[in-house]
Formats: sequence, C-alpha cells, structure tokens
Amino acid sequence: MSGAPRVVALATEVPPHRLTQLEARAFARRRFVDLPGLDRLLGVFDNTGILERFIAAPIEWYERDHDFPSKNALWSRTALALGHAAAARAIASSGIDRRDIAAIVFVSTTGVATPSLDSHLVQMLDLSRSIARVPLWGLGCAGGAAGLARAAALCRGLDRPVLLVAAEVCSATFVPSDRSKANLVATALFADGAAAAVVAPSGTGPSLLVGHAQLIDDSEDVMGWTLRPDGLQVRFARSIPAIVRDVVPGFVAAAARAAGLPGGAIHHLVVHPGGAKVLAAYEAALDIPAARIASAHAVLRGYGNMSSPTALFVLEEFLRTTPACGAHGLVIGLGPGFCAEGVVLKW
Repeated sequence: MSGAPRVVALATEVPPHRLTQLEARAFARRRFVDLPGLDRLLGVFDNTGILERFIAAPIEWYERDHDFPSKNALWSRTALALGHAAAARAIASSGIDRRDIAAIVFVSTTGVATPSLDSHLVQMLDLSRSIARVPLWGLGCAGGAAGLARAAALCRGLDRPVLLVAAEVCSATFVPSDRSKANLVATALFADGAAAAVVAPSGTGPSLLVGHAQLIDDSEDVMGWTLRPDGLQVRFARSIPAIVRDVVPGFVAAAARAAGLPGGAIHHLVVHPGGAKVLAAYEAALDIPAARIASAHAVLRGYGNMSSPTALFVLEEFLRTTPACGAHGLVIGLGPGFCAEGVVLKW
C-alpha cells in the first residue's frame, strides 16, 4: 500500500519524581495496612516486571487525602506540561512547520476538563487556530493505539500532518480510602507520562496502513472508573489476562485482513504492557517468546503502565532497537469498553 501516512517523529516525557518498586511497595504497606492478607498480597509488587516509574508529585502528596478537584488539578497541570514538552520535541524533530499541522488528537482518561486540554496545547504550541481538534476520553490503556489509528485516518483524509498527544496522570486517581485488592494492584502497576507523534503523508518512519478495533459486548465491568466524591476509583477484573488470550489471536488475524494481508503477515508486535501477566498472556495467546515483545517488557520495567501513552513509549523503544526490514507489524492496546485497538504498520 503506497502513500500510507508515516510516523515521522515521536517523543516521550515523564514527570520528575522517580519511584522505585521497593518504594511503592513500602508506600502500599502503609496505606493498605488494614487490608486482610496484606503480607501475601504485597507479593504483587515483586511480580509486575517493574523496577521503577515516574509520578507527578512527591510520594508524600499521596500519603494525604485529596478531594477530586485537587486531584483533577494535578492531572490538568501535569498532563499539560508533559504533553507540551513531548509535542514540542516531536514537532521540532519532524521538521514540519507547526502551522501546517491540520489536526491534533489528544488522548487522556485520568482527568476531566472542558474545554479539553488540546485547546490549551494549540495555544501553547502556537498551532493554527483553525486546526481540527479531536479529544479522545475513556479509552484508557487502549488510547495510545487508538489515537495513532485515528491520527493516521485523519492524515489520510486531510493529506496533511496530524499531531497526536497522549498524556496520563494515573497517580492522580489514587483513592487512599479504597482498600480493595484492585486498588492495591493499581498501586503496583500505574505511573505517569506523555508521548507525542507527528503523522505525515510522507517522510521517513513506519507506515501506518490501517486501524482496527474490536469492542466486546457487555464487558463494561472489566475495566473503568467508578466516580466517588474523592475521585476516580479504579475498576478492573482479574479476568483481563484470560480475555487477552481469548481475543488477541483473532484480533491480530482480523487486523491483517483489514490491511489486505494474509493472516500470518504480522511480524512486529508493539503491544501495550498492561502488566507482567498481560504480557505473559500475549506470549501464550500468540505462541511467541518474550523476545518478540522485548520492547514492551523494557518499557514496563523502566516506566510501569502509564495507560494511553505507554504504547507510544513501546513504539519508540521498538524503533530504536529494530532495524527497518519492510516487515508488517501491529501496535495494539486493550482498555475500557472492554476493547482492543490497533493499527497495522510497515517497518
């Protein structure tokens, strides 16, 4: 497929506060002290595949209770700062005049703002004020792959460059009064970060051939938020790795067909690392060794699960370590809906 949009620039950004997994484990021991079986449950911190990650505020901030407006303010200022930094570097690296960017796709699910934060980014980056703004909310961990697919579709339709920004502050959703196992697991996994990509009609970088999505009926309870007075309470089921094993093989084959490729044509796998169990489920579902998704393991190890931008971190790591060989691949993430989102690439 000639003339496919390309990822001509990609940049990532993290906040300044580094958190080792040992520090996160000690924090959880203090905050979840009355959770039955805590000593046994803390083993989840040792089995995530994470060594360190980055958060928006010093750990002391999370030791105190905060209301939803305070948490949302942390999300807003951090997502804007990280998103702006990543986008500015991506635009500069692309060599494209910022006024030629025709659309901005902004992905975030860890806070709420109207007007959406992309309206501020347009002004901060001095983009064209007639730019098409496409805010995406509620896709969570699937948002990075979905955003890349939407940016490619917009680029193809407009025949002009598109800016994608994904920014999440997962730490701002921590609810100290929630002593559930789900919140303990979330504390073991999630982190903060942002990524930006410039998708253009031509240039160097991986070609984006077609997006593909799959929504699972009656699966709203698998992953999402429950709104409480003290914030967005995480909700996810233990069945997620099993869903990965059930859904992913058919999804990969269907994505290949959507791109006009035979079922076995997908070679490169750029997967969102939801956690060690999720990556193990990918490996089992697709019958592949861990080395086939080494980029996902590396990002999980060094950054944790940052929700939507994580897939773009993995794509950056993949491009850094993988010589172009003309093979086809798939960027894929799973998130609230419950859904799978992906985009077929050629590299």
